[in-house]
Amino acid sequence: MPPAAFDPARPFAEKPTLRGERALLRPFEAADLDALGPILADPEVLRLTGSVHSTAESEHERPELDERTRAWYETRNEQVDRLDLAVVDAATGVCVGETVLNHWDAGNLSCSFRILLGPDGRNRGIGSEVTRLTIDHAFSTTPLHRLELEVFAFNPRARRVYDTAGFVFEGVRRGALRFDDGYVDAAVMSILRPEWEVRRAQ
Repeated sequence: MPPAAFDPARPFAEKPTLRGERALLRPFEAADLDALGPILADPEVLRLTGSVHSTAESEHERPELDERTRAWYETRNEQVDRLDLAVVDAATGVCVGETVLNHWDAGNLSCSFRILLGPDGRNRGIGSEVTRLTIDHAFSTTPLHRLELEVFAFNPRARRVYDTAGFVFEGVRRGALRFDDGYVDAAVMSILRPEWEVRRAQ
């Protein structure tokens, strides 16, 4: 359970380091920002996060963080109402992505979850481990009741990870993303505290 002194206005003021077998989750460091440039420019990252609206746009070369994006990441550790952690490959010590808890709603004790992994962090079980570590941290350190996410229909790999982690499908935001010559649906999923508690006890 969360500490008795929990402050709903500062739910993520403490920035943890979470350790798994494949990945380390920790506050961003200066060296991580250089690694993030190619990750955020990766065509698959751009497409699966809905950051672009066409294949051509996703393939436009952006090898380094622009000044505005770099400045944004440099302030992540100062935020008290959201948690942004670097995903570091345990084998190499290199940042391969990020995990985020944001959109904190103190009245309803809910927030959103998202994860982003570059090419070096995929297909190795890192995403599944990061998802589990983030969920466990969110529920065990805050009075959170609901953790939610959205996943686009053209990202079945992420959908499988979320299903396995205990997220429950709730519905579809139809035509949520315009991409190339069509529109892509987004699935809405969530996990509630009682569901997390049952899974943790198993």
